[in-house]
Amino acid sequence: MVENTSPFLDTLFLLRKEECITIFSNIQTISKKEEQDAADYFESEFEKERLEFLSDYLICDKETAVWAAKVFYHAAQLYLVRENTAKDLDQLIPEFRGEKNVSALLSADLSLRFLPQIITALQTLDPNDPLIGRLENILSQFHYSGVEYDLDLGKINWEEELEDPSFRKLYLERIVEKRAYRLAEIPYINQLLIAEFGLHKDELWRELKIINEEENK
Repeated sequence: MVENTSPFLDTLFLLRKEECITIFSNIQTISKKEEQDAADYFESEFEKERLEFLSDYLICDKETAVWAAKVFYHAAQLYLVRENTAKDLDQLIPEFRGEKNVSALLSADLSLRFLPQIITALQTLDPNDPLIGRLENILSQFHYSGVEYDLDLGKINWEEELEDPSFRKLYLERIVEKRAYRLAEIPYINQLLIAEFGLHKDELWRELKIINEEENK
């Protein structure tokens, strides 16, 4: 286990273990050593979660995992530290430049699953904060991490998005876990869920409507 040696690593360890964070009074530069330590840590965390993936081909995309961790860390710190930060947003919250595949989506999720809470907190402070839109754009790309958040996903081709069986299973499970009606009532996803529930639909999610796709055209 990597020892806690920095605000960045401290934040990640506390986030993953306790689902809470400490906000520091200033934003410090993240060193290459810290990034490598974080990459090793996320690789071990990914392996723990991979037991649920029912797939042996998915591996941790460490570069994407570290990018997502830095996005979350900086977003959390920017909740408190905003003086003279506008000019640094491109550096602190950079766009994703890698390949968006299933391994990348699941690796980023190790941190980004906690991002909706930061966005909600920022909205409470200032709904017009430009940081919110930047974070929402990232979450729209990695919407598996934002199942419970109200994102504009109208242009997504869900058949392509959920083509991978392992990812499809995980996505459906998270929709059920979060009771994400907005997604569950998308006709294609609704059909998948109803097929998964089978005769146990009322036991698993009684309130979920069965959507007739023809009626929605």
